[in-house]
Amino acid sequence: MKRKVKSFDDWLLVPQYSDIKSRKEIDISSNLSSKIELNIPIISSPMSTVTEATMCNSIRKLGGLGIIHRYNSINFQTKLLSYVNEEKYKSAAIGVTGDYKERLTSLVEAGLEIVCIDIAHGDHVLMKDCIRHVRENFKNLYIIAGNVSTGEGFKRISEWGANAVRVSVGSGSICTTRIQTGHGIPTIEAVFECKNFKDKYGLDSKIIADGGIKNSGDIVKSLAAGADFVMLGSMLSGTKETPGKLMYSEEGKKYKSYNGMASKIAQKNWKGSYSSVEGVSSTVPYKGTLSKVINEISSNIRSGLSYSGCRSIQELQENALFVEQTSFSHVESKPHIYNRK
Repeated sequence: MKRKVKSFDDWLLVPQYSDIKSRKEIDISSNLSSKIELNIPIISSPMSTVTEATMCNSIRKLGGLGIIHRYNSINFQTKLLSYVNEEKYKSAAIGVTGDYKERLTSLVEAGLEIVCIDIAHGDHVLMKDCIRHVRENFKNLYIIAGNVSTGEGFKRISEWGANAVRVSVGSGSICTTRIQTGHGIPTIEAVFECKNFKDKYGLDSKIIADGGIKNSGDIVKSLAAGADFVMLGSMLSGTKETPGKLMYSEEGKKYKSYNGMASKIAQKNWKGSYSSVEGVSSTVPYKGTLSKVINEISSNIRSGLSYSGCRSIQELQENALFVEQTSFSHVESKPHIYNRK
């Protein structure tokens, strides 16, 4: 089977009539369930250089959600979860092999409420078995599962019992899955398809766009395409609240590490060896406090909704108009004053 797929930069949203006089009128909250309400549609990625307890505490205060990564020992992850001081929405990631059952039990005893079953290829029998285990033993846990990139995969993982599904394979800024394996679907294309299946089959699972999101414009496009939330890694990397020490270049510039979880460095740090390498490691400029970054992103999301004349994410999904743009149009979309001769 062959088909053409499109990425974020292939699409633009059409500006529409608006009677919104102040962006304060715009509500960008989104609910994982009737009991789990977030003021902003942002979830920090369960990566070792993005989310530990400090990130969880900080992003919750700002209205989002943080998920503690699983690339550590059971005791260390449980300790990290115990440091999360918010009373609601304690969240940690687990895998689907090895010690995941013991890990899950330990985390639940520490107050876990939301479990993220975190594997690169979520449309897999091991994911099915893991979801079944969670449902049979911890019925009250909210399950985020993924990743998937097709409507069929979204339907399967939803019917297995996932409350929310991470959508996209191979799109992350430090992911090399597509290069190493030849597999993947651009994030917005996957979101379009999963939203279509969600509506067609009356599925309740939430859609979390995860990967390839470079800026707040991509967030708005994701939400307009049908995502209920976005999961961010690179956009939050380098903030004060991310794990890792602040480093300095010879010129005195500040930066922090940012590692793909399937990179050699991350695998060695986690398990002492590496196998299939589907990620890279890098450094990113220090960005300052998380609140500065999140407040700017949130402001830009509100601006995005206002251009479509929408006061909520639901209105955006109902009324957004997409147009396909050419490569020259994409160039025009960027600041191009320096291109003049």
